[in-house]
Parts: sequence; structure tokens; C-alpha cells
Amino acid sequence: MRIDILTILPRLLDGPFADSIMQRAQTKGICQIHVHNIRDFSVDKHKSVDDYQFGGGAGMVMMAQPIVDAIEHLSQSIQYDEIIYLTPDGVTLNQGFCNQFSLMGNLLLICGHYKGIDQRVRDRYITKEISIGDYVLSGGELAAAVLVDSVVRLIPGVMNDETSALTDSFQDQLLAPPVYTRPAEFNGMKVPDVLTSGNFKAIEEWRMQSALEKTKQRRPDLFDKYNNLAE
Repeated sequence: MRIDILTILPRLLDGPFADSIMQRAQTKGICQIHVHNIRDFSVDKHKSVDDYQFGGGAGMVMMAQPIVDAIEHLSQSIQYDEIIYLTPDGVTLNQGFCNQFSLMGNLLLICGHYKGIDQRVRDRYITKEISIGDYVLSGGELAAAVLVDSVVRLIPGVMNDETSALTDSFQDQLLAPPVYTRPAEFNGMKVPDVLTSGNFKAIEEWRMQSALEKTKQRRPDLFDKYNNLAE
């Protein structure tokens, strides 16, 4: 997989991809992550990327020209499966989207700033608009890092144990059950007996029941979706 990211603050993305699973994916050659500075595509001497809103109002708007030139430059040699704009008014990222994106070959992510990007870019070039939650960030870089991490970890070969991702929360519309590790007793608190019983059938039943109870309590919306899918 290849992921290209357009941003006006490329250094914000140095850290998220330099360690742990993201570093491993790149070192193994499973995923390429390329960060591009939108200012490099500005045509004036000041490297301008924003301007005032038509109609007035507080806040600047990212100009169409540098973003479009960057998209078209990259698209000359790369065919993108999705061109994604990270924006608070997009559809909320969920595990289903992450699963879909992980099966694709090339993604282009665009990080907004200020009041966002010129609507004409969104109308003509963007194929998917994604939000990571009902709140506003200073820019799309952190959202892009979240999206990349949630997608790349699903690609076969990235994680040491590929089955681990299959038991994450949301993969089956349920939250993950509680997990424990050694010692079996810590400060008077014991691991549930079933988990040390060696009875794998009973363990799976316990995990399923725990996941159901946890989801019903914390995310009744997901619990209802699970029940509807089960019917």
C-alpha cells in the first residue's frame, strides 16, 4: 500500500510514523507513507496557501490552486483508490471503513486547516470525506495519523500476530472483552478462574458474554446493531 498525505505542516507527521507498528510496516516494505508540503505547489513568491472567504466572515480558507496542482501532480504517476479529505463534517471513521481502506492499494489524504479547503476541490476531486469524531482540531494532520494507523495495522504482515486485529473492538460490532496477564493475583485481585482453566470452549464463551455485557452497558447503539445483524 502507498499513502500520500498533503499538508501545510509536514513536521507534525514526523512522529506518528517513525516508531512501533507504523515504522515496522514501512521497514518491511508493506506500506509506503509519503508526506507532501502543499506550499511547494503554491505559485506566488510568498508560498501562499490561504485567502479570505468570499462573502466575509471570520477565518481563512485554503486555496484551490495549490491543492489541485498537488493532486494532479501525484495523480500523473499514481492511480488512487480514494482521495480522502479529513474534515469534521465528514462521515465518522469506523472499523468498517478501516477494513475497506486496508484492502486498497493507494490512498491520498488531504489535511485541512483554517476554515477548511475551497469547496470546489471537495466537489471535483475528493472521493471520501472522513471525520474522526464530533469535535474540531487545529488541522487534519492528527486525524490523518489516526486514519493511517487504524488502516495500516490491518494489512497482513504488519502485526506480529495477524489474528490480533480480528479480535479488536468493533470488528464484530462488539467492544472487546476484558484482558489480563500475569500474575494471576495482584494486590488481592484475581484473574477470573475460567481464563486459567485451560478450557478453551469455556474461555471463548466467557469472552463473548463479557463482550456482550460490556457493549450493552457502554455502547447500547452498537449492541442494537449487533442484535439486528444476528437476527
